[in-house]
Amino acid sequence: MPKPHGFTYERQGERVVITHRGRAAGTLRGARAEKFLGEVESGGAQLVMARWTGSYKFGNERAARAHPRNRR
Repeated sequence: MPKPHGFTYERQGERVVITHRGRAAGTLRGARAEKFLGEVESGGAQLVMARWTGSYKFGNERAARAHPRNRR
């Protein structure tokens, strides 16, 4: 699976808004925002943002579930 890319975040007071390719992907407030900022600053920012927004799966899971080999 390719590494995530295209994520950015913007700190707005006590809020953190995460965007993916220009679209809002999530908003964090309070303690969750502080925890997120700590993880982002420790490294691997793109992967951290993908994990926090749930955008680390790319849509092929549904197609794989419907494949004849995976039906039961």
